[in-house]
Amino acid sequence: MTRDLHIMPPETPLAMPAQNFAQGFRDAQVPAEGKPPSAGFWRALTFSPAMAATLGLLWVMSDWFSAAGINLVEGILLTLISFNFFWISFTVCTVLLGMVSLSRQEQPKREDRAQPLRVALLTPVYNEVPWNVLGNARTMLEDLQKRGGQHHYAMFILSDTRDPEIAAQEQASVEALRTTLAPGLELYYRRRPENTDRKVGNIADWVSRWGADWDAMLVLDADSLMTGRAITRLTDALARDPAAGLIQSYPQLIGAQSVFARMQQFANGVYGIAFAEGLARWCGQEGNYWGHNAIIRTRAFATSAGLPKLRSLNGQDKLIMSHDFVEAGLLRRAGWAVRFLPRIRGSYEETPPTLIDHAMRDRRWCQGNLQHLKLLGSTGFRAVSRFHMFHGAVGYLMSPLWFALLLMWALIGQGKEASVLHYFSPDNPLFPQWPEMSETRHVLIILVMYAMLLAPKVLGVIALPLSGVRYSDFGGRRKFFTSFLSEVVLSILYAPILMVQQMIAVFRTTLGIQKGWSPQARDGGNYGLRTLILCHALETVSGVALTVGILAGLVSVWLAPIAISLALAIPLSALSGVSAGTARRMIGMREDVSEPAITRSARHYRNELKRLIEGKGVVTPAE
Repeated sequence: MTRDLHIMPPETPLAMPAQNFAQGFRDAQVPAEGKPPSAGFWRALTFSPAMAATLGLLWVMSDWFSAAGINLVEGILLTLISFNFFWISFTVCTVLLGMVSLSRQEQPKREDRAQPLRVALLTPVYNEVPWNVLGNARTMLEDLQKRGGQHHYAMFILSDTRDPEIAAQEQASVEALRTTLAPGLELYYRRRPENTDRKVGNIADWVSRWGADWDAMLVLDADSLMTGRAITRLTDALARDPAAGLIQSYPQLIGAQSVFARMQQFANGVYGIAFAEGLARWCGQEGNYWGHNAIIRTRAFATSAGLPKLRSLNGQDKLIMSHDFVEAGLLRRAGWAVRFLPRIRGSYEETPPTLIDHAMRDRRWCQGNLQHLKLLGSTGFRAVSRFHMFHGAVGYLMSPLWFALLLMWALIGQGKEASVLHYFSPDNPLFPQWPEMSETRHVLIILVMYAMLLAPKVLGVIALPLSGVRYSDFGGRRKFFTSFLSEVVLSILYAPILMVQQMIAVFRTTLGIQKGWSPQARDGGNYGLRTLILCHALETVSGVALTVGILAGLVSVWLAPIAISLALAIPLSALSGVSAGTARRMIGMREDVSEPAITRSARHYRNELKRLIEGKGVVTPAE
């Protein structure tokens, strides 16, 4: 057995105690400076209209129901509609706020020269394709060197790889890369004997053993890619704000080839800009952390964000899965600012290529986000930090709520006589009652829901020029609007399927069926018919049942788009993985017309390293 490669600087230990959720904590290192600007005004502009719109809908619908009062079934229906409508309205308000923010012509501030920082670029890996990770690493280091500047950077590849073949190739790739790096570029590597506490333990191991020598750490994911300019701007922002503990960039999606991935990348690059701007405004100093492409003050993180285990009902200690939201909350609890800077361009990541790969990743995220519900009552967390954790959980809980609403709507049918669902008044148990919802009112509510779901996309398109992006950048205005219509149609088709998949993830997590925290299959897979059928059986059965109900006149025809999507879940899932010409014709993107130089360089170095390793005859892992 060969000895593991270990190329690391001398250890400089830094204590990282686990925090206590039952006690508050204030970090004495936080500078006692002037009070930062409040985000209260921006929050009022976001939350108040969403709440007002929800209360207005609730009032109108309550008025439609029987004057005899709201009974149990009516109350459930009103609650489901109102809860779903609030979160839709909240998204719309956040996008509108982003549009207002983007339209403001703010004068650039004259900033003092930033204090030089020593920054470690940390890339945790677990059974990844080595040349992809290291090709990106070389690209970022060389781009930083070209840019120059006063800060000092070094790349750390922190391996938790378990597969011995991948580990061998990983280490061969590191050695090969180090021989080709330009002088002055620092690349370190270590592989842990055991992947204790997964990514949380991987980062904590680096902090506790080497963290004292580094002012900041920029945490990357295995598929992260950032320009030297983006990294430098994040570093400058941290250096100029001594009260900032963490600054998150806005990772934009790249590298999409399949239909589903291109749909995601188009949405991220078009609709996401205004939403991200609005989010940054109302978050203020109490932003969130998404686990990668963010710079963190090392000592602040070590002192304030050490994660304890959670005690489960059976007495076992459980690892906090979605650690990023919690770490952001702990930093803010300790007094550090957590900021989000969406206007920094050049921060990238990749996205799952197929619907099934997306669903598998979602199951992992669902498990972690629902775990956050147990932490909402923890001592010392700021209200906005609790909201971030609650919002993350609600993002998954919305799916079973949407499904319940859909089921009730289908059972209601098109009126009292056509309704499949009956219930009885205690005063007159022989005659079923149902709220007098005429077809016009029934359709109106559905149309309002559809319009609100579509509104963030339309607003995102309108806001795009405010961010400096032109429609012609997508290959011409006609190509842009064709791509927009394609994305809207595809999102309408895929949304019900994703709703069911997220509902399955919630039930798997709740019932304890979802085990472990498996790594993401970044390159996706080609799934056979049997896998497609097993994965999408529930959607197909639900869709066929809805379609039969519509044809029989028992279910409103306005639910037809949802019925069609669910009934065709298997072929739509197969379509999601189609790539090359078909995907490009359906959805065009800016990167097709003008590819960023950083992605060209990364692809070149990835391919170069792959050829070099294969030429040496090192056993290659299946991609």
